[in-house]
Amino acid sequence: MMKKMSRKFSTKTLALSVFTLASTLLISTAHANGNVSLGAGIAVGKLPYKSYDTKFWPAPVISYENDYFYVRGISAGVFLLKNDHHRLTVNAYYSPLHFKPSDSDDKALNQLNRRRSTMMAGLGYQYTDTWGIIRAELAGDVLGKSDGIIADLAYFYPIHIDKFRITPGIGVQWQSRQFNDYYFGVSSTESTRSGLSKYSADSGVSTYLSLNANYSLTSSWTLYATGRVSFLSSEAKDSPMVDKSYDAVFSTGITYTF
Repeated sequence: MMKKMSRKFSTKTLALSVFTLASTLLISTAHANGNVSLGAGIAVGKLPYKSYDTKFWPAPVISYENDYFYVRGISAGVFLLKNDHHRLTVNAYYSPLHFKPSDSDDKALNQLNRRRSTMMAGLGYQYTDTWGIIRAELAGDVLGKSDGIIADLAYFYPIHIDKFRITPGIGVQWQSRQFNDYYFGVSSTESTRSGLSKYSADSGVSTYLSLNANYSLTSSWTLYATGRVSFLSSEAKDSPMVDKSYDAVFSTGITYTF
């Protein structure tokens, strides 16, 4: 029982770390070399699967960066190039998307196989100028859960107002057939067992909106809030596992920079 509880807590903690860090702190964390930021908060997330309850998670935050590498939660990377405008990295991050049959109140979905989270790794590039930030990433599943590939392109525009830093963003993401079929497909065996129609998902393109905000209480203490809404590709929306056209996450908390 203790092992099961520990594993459940760990999964939620890692998922939250990635949602709040990999997609947000890459843009909103201070870039001073050698600074370490620690913090905590809470987050709420909504996955697109049928009858999935809204989930609340603790949100630990850790961030460190120098001229050679960075660590943010369980997202980490090595800089191949880093200057005022360009950042090229070899990176790895935890992908939190998962499906646990017992977490759904839908009896048919209770009969499906579990889909697990994984670790993605690849290349990332970021260009920064006065008109905003462009970020591009290409990553593949290195744990062999889906063997999928994700390509991501996004634009962010940081806005500074006194002690506030607000960063709206918009992005587009391509998921490979392997990725979509693992998380949204229904096999013949699952179809027979659950009564759901068999479904094979192809590659697809989704879009997302994000909004990140930071307020500096002091030179060390910072309040943060982040939100992201992703609009599913048609391949994901057509899955009999899904009853929503989006997934979303919001988190808020406080960090301390040493």
